[in-house]
Amino acid sequence: MTSVKKYVVVHDAGVLINPKLAEGQVLGGVCQGLGGALLEEMVYDSDAQLLTGSLADYLIPTAADMPTIEIIHRETPSPLNALGVKGLGEGGAIAPPVVIANAVCDALRPVGFEVFATPLRPRVLVEAMAGAAKLRT
Repeated sequence: MTSVKKYVVVHDAGVLINPKLAEGQVLGGVCQGLGGALLEEMVYDSDAQLLTGSLADYLIPTAADMPTIEIIHRETPSPLNALGVKGLGEGGAIAPPVVIANAVCDALRPVGFEVFATPLRPRVLVEAMAGAAKLRT
């Protein structure tokens, strides 16, 4: 199973009006992004019926699933408004799936593994590595 030991994010939202609120917003986004990278998956059957329509089937991360998350805020004031603020809403959620997928690709490069979608479910990784092993023999 893919696991993340520590996640560091550097975010620039310009001047922080409420640093604690900014911290929570980025932290929540990172948690959402990690969930999208490793757990959350919309699954449909052959008749296009959603199979993961409840939290019993659609896995979301819990606090116990989260690694240590370090947030570093850069405060570079925006010249576009009087307060010097910038957007903060989705910054933490965008990078985790890409970062984790690239890290897994890098780690499994010797077996020729490439990631084309997330989440990186254990069965997908095992199947990909088994397929790569067959190609090498």
